Amino acid sequence: MAETVTEIDSARKRYEFKKTLEKLNEKEGSGTELITIYIPPDKQIYDVTNQLKDEYGQCSNIKSKQTKTNVQSAISSILSRLKQYNRPPENGLAVFCGTVKLGGDRTDLDCVIIEPPEPLNLYMYRCSSKFELEPLQQMLVEKEVYGLIVIDRRESYIGFLRGNRIEPVSGVTSTVPGKQRKGGQSAMRFQRLRLIAINEYYKKVGDRATDIFMAEPDFFERFKGVLIGGPTPTKDEFYAGEFIHHELQKRVIGLFDCSYTNESGLSELVDNASEALRGVEVMKEKVVMERFFKELVKDDGLSSYGEESVRKNLEIGAVDILLLSSVLRKSRLTIKCQNCDYEKEETVQVEPGKKMSDIDFGTCPKCSAPLYMEDETDIIDELTEFADSSSTDVMIISDDFEEGAMLYNAFGGIAAILRYRTGY
Repeated sequence: MAETVTEIDSARKRYEFKKTLEKLNEKEGSGTELITIYIPPDKQIYDVTNQLKDEYGQCSNIKSKQTKTNVQSAISSILSRLKQYNRPPENGLAVFCGTVKLGGDRTDLDCVIIEPPEPLNLYMYRCSSKFELEPLQQMLVEKEVYGLIVIDRRESYIGFLRGNRIEPVSGVTSTVPGKQRKGGQSAMRFQRLRLIAINEYYKKVGDRATDIFMAEPDFFERFKGVLIGGPTPTKDEFYAGEFIHHELQKRVIGLFDCSYTNESGLSELVDNASEALRGVEVMKEKVVMERFFKELVKDDGLSSYGEESVRKNLEIGAVDILLLSSVLRKSRLTIKCQNCDYEKEETVQVEPGKKMSDIDFGTCPKCSAPLYMEDETDIIDELTEFADSSSTDVMIISDDFEEGAMLYNAFGGIAAILRYRTGY
């Protein structure tokens, strides 16, 4: 159970980290007013504060009075926050601070400090109109990568399995003649030419796969293995002939029967290799989504989907596993009247770059006074809190495979497997 809890916590932290970077990426400043600082774990805090004090003094050279004021305000804010640290945390610190645009002529001084999930290996101080996020975005790149090859004598396809995402890359078409020989050729000569064509085709596929797989950054650290799929005997001949580079050949995890050898065959290969990939995140997500779909088609199935139904089942403690799409971007708002005691809650879609404060919430149905937003909560955070109170497991499902995409597109990104049947 401890391992499961750790995996759940890791998935939530990854989601929160990704969401934070998305919000930072939307922020813009006027001119070079947004400050980004990356502090590695071995950097002394006083060295950073000394540089910031020097930068504060250099601001006197900025011609624009508004820009000078904004940059000095950001530096002062960072200095006050760094006083809380005697030394950087284990993985270092990333600081993002500056006067950001809110729309129209409105601005606000915003300061965000992140303790990254992996150690920072660089020191950076940068002023720009956007925050520099590339070093942190690289931490979202899947660290474990598998190569996928599906092949028969007509065609083949090559791709990657990156964490829970299948990434098609390239296909190869065969020129191998069919078994029926053309008139005028002896059976022996035709067979010899066909075998030569098959060998050339295998070599072409092997060379293409080698070029694609070995071009992967940090190949020896990240590339965990190769899966080969297709009909018998094609996949066996391809493997036995050692048509891929020896570094790839020794990393072949297994050969698996597949009906398709086009792009869709890559998904079939991953499914059929489930035992070999038992520890990979995509298989865990596929297993739980398959369980949800099985319950969904039963007359008395233990499934629920849609925000309203899942919310009611969470409130009574009936949810065993809460399924949330990783691309779900909705907020739960508390809306109140400026004049009377009227209050309501509603869920809204978060539009990229749009501020909730810009939304017109209309007027109160009781007294016609304007309505305003008092509180905003990310819906994943809210539903997760419900789940934690009833010992419900939470899985954040990627949309990078078919079943995960269906969770978002067909069920609104919110579903559940129940402990017992309810009326909701």
